[in-house]
Amino acid sequence: MVSQTFPILRIAVLLTVLNSSANAGTSNSLLDISTDGKLLACSNRDSGTVTIVNLATHTKQFETSVGEKPEGVSFVGDSHQLAVAVYGDDVIRVVDADTGKVTATVTVFDEPYGLVSNRDGSRLFATLDYPGQVIEIDTATHNVVRSHDTGRFLRGLAIPEQEDRVYVTEFYTSNVKAIDVASGTIVDEWQGSSTDNLSRQLTLNPRRPKAYLPHLRSRVTANHGSGSIFPYVSIVDTVDGDGKRRTRIPIDTVFSTQITSNAWEIAVSPDGKHLYVVFAGTNDMFACNVIDDDYREISLQKRVTLGANPRAVRVSPDSQTVYAYNALDFTVFALDSTSLENKATITVTQNPLPEDILVGKKLFYTALQPMAGRRWISCSSCHPDGEPDGRTWHNPEGLRNTQSLAGMAATHPIHWSADRDEVQDFEHTIRGPLMQGKGLIRGKVQPSLGKPNAGLSTELDALAAYANSHKVARSPFAKTGLSEFAEAGKRIFFSEQTKCATCHAGPLFTDSQPAAADQIVRHDVGTGREDESETMGTKYDTPTLLGIYRTAPYLHDGTALTLMDVVTKNPGDAHGATSHLSDVARSALVDFLKSLPYE
Repeated sequence: MVSQTFPILRIAVLLTVLNSSANAGTSNSLLDISTDGKLLACSNRDSGTVTIVNLATHTKQFETSVGEKPEGVSFVGDSHQLAVAVYGDDVIRVVDADTGKVTATVTVFDEPYGLVSNRDGSRLFATLDYPGQVIEIDTATHNVVRSHDTGRFLRGLAIPEQEDRVYVTEFYTSNVKAIDVASGTIVDEWQGSSTDNLSRQLTLNPRRPKAYLPHLRSRVTANHGSGSIFPYVSIVDTVDGDGKRRTRIPIDTVFSTQITSNAWEIAVSPDGKHLYVVFAGTNDMFACNVIDDDYREISLQKRVTLGANPRAVRVSPDSQTVYAYNALDFTVFALDSTSLENKATITVTQNPLPEDILVGKKLFYTALQPMAGRRWISCSSCHPDGEPDGRTWHNPEGLRNTQSLAGMAATHPIHWSADRDEVQDFEHTIRGPLMQGKGLIRGKVQPSLGKPNAGLSTELDALAAYANSHKVARSPFAKTGLSEFAEAGKRIFFSEQTKCATCHAGPLFTDSQPAAADQIVRHDVGTGREDESETMGTKYDTPTLLGIYRTAPYLHDGTALTLMDVVTKNPGDAHGATSHLSDVARSALVDFLKSLPYE
């Protein structure tokens, strides 16, 4: 990764940005509108489809299957060709929006998320969440012509009118980086606060040198519902030089209005006068006025109630209509930008989920009662789409690194301390000081590891069904099987000398399994002794190693930042015998771990 100081932006270019009357920036979103304003595209993650809507009639024109977990969509230049980032299949599909047919497929390394197009449609830019790359695609040949290692877990993506750079956000840090298109190098960077977290999108102001990104403040030292999670909008000045700034706005309390949760996407109107931000946890949208004062930046126009789990917002080219996507109602609202009343509700896909999974998913994403009492936090605030938030929290029981939910159904008991033997035990968390919800059980809750809470509430059982539905994706490092180097690492892993497979055993690479409370297996691997806040002892549950390539940091306290740290920072060989391994052997072992699951 190369970083350098970029020359100060030319005055002529700055004046072009300030005086432009067109929509000068393209940003990643689950929604996009064709340049001529005729078509809207919507990415349907749960259905594995993309929907094309006729905006003249607000009716669905086509729904096309594109693969597992589609995310960002972008029309290619001024055309009706639509690019779709299919996150789960590691491909970018191109769909003819006039016919609904898939016309091309571009294979990428892993997890494409954000997509934007340049104005003439000759190039597509995409972020790869893992391994943190920006790739450039030639739309004539549908080949990846360049890729740049730009950070860790990249999601947000925007391209300005002058097309000399692209802006990206890191998901877990909310850092913003500017990448020079010609050289592929990082030419500017705006660091977030240490508490900034989960930034999946950013958008540019078409009239002012500003970029806006929604994200959370995840304050790991707080385990109370009113202090740990908070919605923010950050605004960065995209002009280079000493005067550049980054402003963080606590997006609800600054307006003295009702608390919101999980800011997901932002749109700025093409005339640059209005900004819209949707909140996936409280089903809200804030319509804001953009203020040209470099201080307050935005003011609240109106709070609008949307449908379930709004995840995207887009504004029509004439700035007259705001489109909001309700991901768990499977609808798009068409809101009049003046009155902010809903003019049309467009069903973009039919519910593809079993009814209990849908109920559970809505509960998982909501920060409203009965799940949460203060409206700030939902289950998804720390486990978005079942993934970890990359944080180590100061929990009442001690330091605890957030774990992925992938594969959890087969690796009970739950938590690093194995203190819960069923997802239904999280009723204690819902009612506790963190979420402060009324809860899903009417009456008494059974103690964790005690009699089952399963069967006491249909809604709680539905929440458990959804939480247990997350699957582990095949490692991108083993798409064609194990490499020769990883095979060598496999032999080391299963050797009698290292004893890695003693605890990380079986097809799930863990010895964690359901058992009576007094028979649950925990291990002391030499960690936890320096944590004065630890209240449950220093023996911990064995996590699965499947998908471990993308779940850093590691260990219960997050003290191992990389897999190599896990292998090398192992005092007394308490965590498998690795001290005798050569540097080459350790690298081979890490290559094997990164390849899980390889089949």
